[in-house]
Amino acid sequence: MKEPTPHETDPSQPVRMTAWVRGHVQGVGFRWYTRAQALAIGELRGFASNLADGRVQIVAEGPRERCERLLEWTRTGDTPGRVDGVTEIWDTPRDTYPDFAIR
Repeated sequence: MKEPTPHETDPSQPVRMTAWVRGHVQGVGFRWYTRAQALAIGELRGFASNLADGRVQIVAEGPRERCERLLEWTRTGDTPGRVDGVTEIWDTPRDTYPDFAIR
């Protein structure tokens, strides 16, 4: 059995979370609200971007607990449009983003 790494177990350790949000999430302000939510949570860097297939991709780097809060927000139903599903992956941060942007 693989031993969990610190970024998988310590909520304060920095992580990279990439999420793909499906549903009616383009043309409704979803990226803008995602950025606003990330800024309100604080200590997150990354971006929200429309994909050609109608999904929105969110990349967030920061403390795991804060990335989890942003991910949970996408699933609460308190978002613009309609979220039908969210898929995410976790990784080590790359520290390449100066802030949280809309792309």
